Amino acid sequence: MRAPRPFAALLRLVDRFEERGVYVPGEDNHAISPWRDFGWLIAAWLVFIGVFVLFFALAA
Repeated sequence: MRAPRPFAALLRLVDRFEERGVYVPGEDNHAISPWRDFGWLIAAWLVFIGVFVLFFALAA
């Protein structure tokens, strides 16, 4: 079953973040990379901002 187009775009975005690596607890010898460590959170935030802007654009 294929995912709807916007959902598939979101999954591709999250996959791109995860390709850069995933934080492993206990491995504290590398610098914090927000794109690697917080990829899901950043993707969710971008979707939320998009929905927020779209909501007010349609309400105006």
